[in-house]
Amino acid sequence: MTILETFDNPRPGRAFLIESVTHEFTCDCPKTGQPDFATLRLRYVADQRCVELKSLKLYLQSFRNEGHFHEDVTNRILDALVEATAPTWMEVRGEFRTRGGIATTITARHGQRPDGLEDIERAPFH
Repeated sequence: MTILETFDNPRPGRAFLIESVTHEFTCDCPKTGQPDFATLRLRYVADQRCVELKSLKLYLQSFRNEGHFHEDVTNRILDALVEATAPTWMEVRGEFRTRGGIATTITARHGQRPDGLEDIERAPFH
């Protein structure tokens, strides 16, 4: 598994929202071996560390040929990111494309969203 690299938060003590989105997340269905495609959305409020994006990309690509249930892979990604960054608050949302007529969205969260981010939280996810 690829290691998630981090860097020091340039504004510790300030609650600001970091959002990263990839429309290219893939893994395999553990039952059929068929590929599953998803948009993966990461939102977090950093404490002391932020995730470095190239390492995040490589980490997410490491799931490409592995079999994972949607519920498990979304939570595994959250757990790894929490371990690497120890954020104040984090959310990972996997929006898995339709297969067999059913689309699935999994949202996993860690921590408490700091006060004062209400307007940011209401902003649409693109």
